[in-house]
Amino acid sequence: MSLTKATPTSAQTILLVEDEKELANEIKLELDRLGYLVRAVSIAQAADAARVGDAAMMVMDRMVFGEDSLKTLEILRKEGIKIPVLMISALSSIDERILGLKSGGDDYLTKPFAMAELAARVEAMLRRLDDVRTTKLQAGDLEMDLIEQTVHRGSARIDLLPREFKLLEYFLRHPGQVITRAMLLEDVWHYHFSLETNVVDVHISNLRKKIDVRGGSSLITNIRGAGFMLNANA
Repeated sequence: MSLTKATPTSAQTILLVEDEKELANEIKLELDRLGYLVRAVSIAQAADAARVGDAAMMVMDRMVFGEDSLKTLEILRKEGIKIPVLMISALSSIDERILGLKSGGDDYLTKPFAMAELAARVEAMLRRLDDVRTTKLQAGDLEMDLIEQTVHRGSARIDLLPREFKLLEYFLRHPGQVITRAMLLEDVWHYHFSLETNVVDVHISNLRKKIDVRGGSSLITNIRGAGFMLNANA
């Protein structure tokens, strides 16, 4: 089977969660050969990397050191983390495969498998990812790349913390709409209960310091008695 050799970039980093050392080495060698950057990580490390957009996709074994990785995957999906995940597992029944997919897996490959098939599935998933690489959010001269997880204002790159990135993404997805603190607490912080806190105001203040042009109008404006709004004309 002939596979197109990929050019290694930060967007083609693959997280590998596999506790069988021999199999992990075989997978890494195969994907390295095709030009991908493979990082062998634990379940917890994979989750942390996924949350900050530090990889393009994940190859994850179902059972790692006796722990079912689906629990972590379900948590990531509930948090809105959309990193593509190829599940690999010796659990090959139809019910187990359905469970893996319903829990958030994008594809499910049963053991034993040929390295060429795993590589082909990885390539297909990353090709689909490339198809949406042009998906960007923009407000005036501020642009967010959802795949690269980067933000620029004009030619200047803006470094945001993960929560700040999610906060800005939320505003960019709701231009011209009044956004309440309750909406942000529920949709960005995932607090599904009443909470008296100034965490929203603190984060918006920090975000403004990073994205606004000195002396200019703020991109995120206060709406008296209501909340905030993205001002794309700032």
